[in-house]
Amino acid sequence: MNKEQNNDQYVLDMRDIGKEYYGTRVLSGINISLKPGEIHGILGENGAGKSTLMNILFGMSVIHNTGGFEGTVFVDGEETFIESPVEAMHKGIGMVHQEFMLIPGYSITENIKLNREITNPGILSRVAGKKLETLDMKAMNKDARKALDKLGMNVEEWVKVAGLPVSFMQFVEIARELDKENLKVLVFDEPTAVLTESDADRLLETMRMIADSGIAILFITHRLDEVKRVADRITILRDGQHVVTKNIEDTDVFEMANLMVGREIKMDSAKSVSSEGKNVKMEIRDLYVDMPGEVVKGIDLDIYEGEILGVGGLAGQGKIGLANGIMGLYETEGTVKLDDKEITLNNPEKSLKEGLAFVSEDRRGIGLLLDNSIELNIAVTSMQIQGKFIRQIGPFSQRDTKQIRKHSLKMIEELDIRCTGPEQITRRLSGGNQQKVCIARSLTLNPKVLFVSEPTRGIDVGAKKLVLDTLVQLNRDHGMTIIMTSSELAELRMISHRIAIINEGKLEGVLPPDASDVDFGLMMSGEYKKVKGKEVKTDG
Repeated sequence: MNKEQNNDQYVLDMRDIGKEYYGTRVLSGINISLKPGEIHGILGENGAGKSTLMNILFGMSVIHNTGGFEGTVFVDGEETFIESPVEAMHKGIGMVHQEFMLIPGYSITENIKLNREITNPGILSRVAGKKLETLDMKAMNKDARKALDKLGMNVEEWVKVAGLPVSFMQFVEIARELDKENLKVLVFDEPTAVLTESDADRLLETMRMIADSGIAILFITHRLDEVKRVADRITILRDGQHVVTKNIEDTDVFEMANLMVGREIKMDSAKSVSSEGKNVKMEIRDLYVDMPGEVVKGIDLDIYEGEILGVGGLAGQGKIGLANGIMGLYETEGTVKLDDKEITLNNPEKSLKEGLAFVSEDRRGIGLLLDNSIELNIAVTSMQIQGKFIRQIGPFSQRDTKQIRKHSLKMIEELDIRCTGPEQITRRLSGGNQQKVCIARSLTLNPKVLFVSEPTRGIDVGAKKLVLDTLVQLNRDHGMTIIMTSSELAELRMISHRIAIINEGKLEGVLPPDASDVDFGLMMSGEYKKVKGKEVKTDG
């Protein structure tokens, strides 16, 4: 068959795609084809070229303003050149973004119909033109309701987006795309990164339902188990190169991980360590935290010097509230002692001065100064809290830019932060590299105890291994006490010495990392004591 005939079976065919930025090659020889009704997984580490490839597909200005790209894009077998996201939409290509593209003050209907509003002509519009037509809210609500019903959402279409649960906002994003006429290809960019396990399962079922209707899906994710569950084929990118395209039944998560990073990824479980004879580094007594959705209701827990304590549990049970409360971000009651000295609660500045550091689960909301440089993000907290990177010139003080640059270059190298340099604006980094900047800033404080909350959320498997290895190294080589909260039980078991499970705001118990899956499941569901008929040790 000739090339044109070959393309007829594909709704999207990207051939020999390449891209350079100012002499630096970022994509070379990428080939991705997509059939109607297919779910095609796109896998690769941060920096592999996934975002650049999507920028090409959607005709983003960053591509056209930097010399364009090499290769050819076919839509429905016809060669096409997409010059803007609006043109991509007209050609039937849509995207569900990792970072929500919703307007909080607008209703669900208004968000779904944004830039595609249905209007009614009136007397003024007949004279002054279409801009003076009025919104046909009845028709718009009807369309929004139809899109929401396709997804099984029982929320009213007139409700404001502000205040909706995260999972609802994700499904509103999907409903907006489904409402578009002539939708052929839908790109999902890390859609489950912010969802609970149950919401993620529902979203994967929704993706399969959409694909069954004939719409093709490009599924960009770091979660290999999810790709294995729903994808028909996968394409793996590494360092801007096309590594392989495979049918999903011909591979497994271990091979996918190795192909992504170009080296074997081994993630063994940590060894449980007895707490006998160890000093208590932090003592938590009767801790209550009023964090919406993650309330803590009276926790007693000892953290031992030099250990990595994992904190797990189901979503909304209070595990996230533990660190946020101790760091003073939400109203907290109780007693917390560090090295037998009571620390000040409800005061983030004093928590930092007393030797605590925190890598937040919300890197974009409170973890980073997105419009500032990488080097300033790394140094700023230490400048404010400890007076580091400040030099005195008589009565005046100013930033020690030389030391800031030296330290930030060191952290960039050690954490493999993929960037153009320390002066790069943090907003322009990938999600995984933004998380690494958060870790670098906390490490710069040289804390006595490091709280890390969801450290690998939205990070690819290779970078995840690097982040976890970094925490292990800090613990092993420097004796740092680390409290890591994660929704990924496998992740906790890889590096934790003990794992505390929080259920309904209380400490359900503490297990060694090599405890059985059944024990962890029972403890997370609050059934452990009932089934086992015994108290659960909390001292490891």
